[in-house]
Amino acid sequence: MTTVSLRPITQTNFHECISLKVADNQKKFVATNVQSLAEAFVNPTYHPFGVYDSEAHYQSNPSMVGFIMYELTDAVGFILRLMIGEKFQRKGYGRAATIEVIRRLKLHPEVERIATSHVRENEAAARLYESLGFVDWEHELRGDEYSGERYLILEKGSS
Repeated sequence: MTTVSLRPITQTNFHECISLKVADNQKKFVATNVQSLAEAFVNPTYHPFGVYDSEAHYQSNPSMVGFIMYELTDAVGFILRLMIGEKFQRKGYGRAATIEVIRRLKLHPEVERIATSHVRENEAAARLYESLGFVDWEHELRGDEYSGERYLILEKGSS
């Protein structure tokens, strides 16, 4: 089973983070890491992390395999971004990173619900989140820019 460690984005790993890219046909599904980090810079409720393979943890300079960011607000832990670099996909990193974020969010006593969203056409994201126990969540859309999003909430007792 693939396991990951999450590390804060710092001056040391910033350039590696922004150099991670998804495949061209996936670009419409996720914001760039530069955009995500800019949003996190101005919003203190956003928590961005680099995703690393736990097996590489003891290497002196392990490669970042992905990026994940969540938000803590209004009793909801919301997984805002998940991206795994193109050359690291299909190895279980996305699943492992999501499981790790869920674990972390459950440690916050103020978090009553864990939720996420994805572009409706992103079938890979839909399969991942559904396999972890997320179900459709009737959520008030945050504006027209989110109208193509599918909102999901983690069922109690899942993951």
